[in-house]
Amino acid sequence: MVSVNVRDNNVDQALKALKKKMQREGIFREMKIRRNFEKPSVKKAREKAEAVRRWRKLERKRRRD
Repeated sequence: MVSVNVRDNNVDQALKALKKKMQREGIFREMKIRRNFEKPSVKKAREKAEAVRRWRKLERKRRRD
């Protein structure tokens, strides 16, 4: 559960902080994925592609160091 404190009745700043926290935790991405039903085979392929992307990114980072 994401929560944000509103200080000095500054709702705009609290809303901005809330959006930032939700973005960081991947809530917007999760909502987009769950908007429509995803077949198990499609879900498996998407998750595998994401894992490959993460692995390649990690490998690029290791090679630079």
